[in-house]
Amino acid sequence: MRRALITGVTGQDGSYLAELLLSKGYEVHGLRRRSSTFGTQRIEHLIFGEPAQVQLHYGDLSDGNGLTRLLREIRPHEVYNLAAQSHVRVSFDQPTYTADVTAVGALRLLEAVRDVQDSTGEQIRFYQASSSEMFGKVVETPQRETTPFHPRSPYGVAKVYAHWITVNYRESYGLHASCGILFNHESPRRGETFVTRKITRAVARIKLGLQHTLHLGNLDAQRDWGHAADYVEAMWLMLQQDEPDDYVVATGTLHSVRDFCELAFGRVGLDYRDHVEVDPRYFRPAEVDLLLGDASKARSGLGWSPRTSFLRLVDTMVDADLELARREAGTASFTHRAAA
Repeated sequence: MRRALITGVTGQDGSYLAELLLSKGYEVHGLRRRSSTFGTQRIEHLIFGEPAQVQLHYGDLSDGNGLTRLLREIRPHEVYNLAAQSHVRVSFDQPTYTADVTAVGALRLLEAVRDVQDSTGEQIRFYQASSSEMFGKVVETPQRETTPFHPRSPYGVAKVYAHWITVNYRESYGLHASCGILFNHESPRRGETFVTRKITRAVARIKLGLQHTLHLGNLDAQRDWGHAADYVEAMWLMLQQDEPDDYVVATGTLHSVRDFCELAFGRVGLDYRDHVEVDPRYFRPAEVDLLLGDASKARSGLGWSPRTSFLRLVDTMVDADLELARREAGTASFTHRAAA
């Protein structure tokens, strides 16, 4: 049985990747940070039961010694590094923390992989979650693996470091280490502070009368949006190749935040212009205007292609948030009746 360790297992990508690996017969382990709340909503269906399908371990990318001990205990065949401070706007407010976790954290994990692999003689295949935000102020469109990086946020800069240190360890120490340069990917499991989920949550709440206005930043920012469940398959495929490499993972289609709003509000029969207000507080200090990926290498080298259209992605997210809002409305109604 193949064993895999996923950092960031409680996040959107981690939950979909865990499901994928379990479907392929893996023994799946996940790294979770200690906190005062559980934060495991996305994987509760995988961790409760006897036995649990995913085994969780406390750990942190800021603790290199702890990572090494954990790898020695688990002896994974594959390590997927998905953990990060991943919110671009927040990275401007917490640049040092973002660098420590997103950039140096990847280095600590690579060192742990190298140390354990050298001492046991057993190969550990490593996946690094790189990001389209590394391209930032793009110099060519679409962006591909050879496009120069020009990050425009502390998050993007941290991801560039994590990307290049992974390449360095591959070339210097012969690690089977691959980087997936993933463009924006969303789902109903997306965090509620990210713009796409912020939109679909607001659409559902506005439709049910729980909210009246949605405040957003730059409506003209354009992105290449896909579904996270499609993208984790590309991650897995990279570690099944004989030789490690780096791949852009994207749909090759471009849409603006405004387009997303129009489709999301239209799904419930509303006009976004009646409900969306632009708020300068949500603008970034340095904007990234356009990100569009060329996934030709992933298509030819991995046999991967996206399955979910942009329209289907938006509809799926709105429908899921409508169900969530209905439960929220029901709870509010019950609370009101009980108080009366």
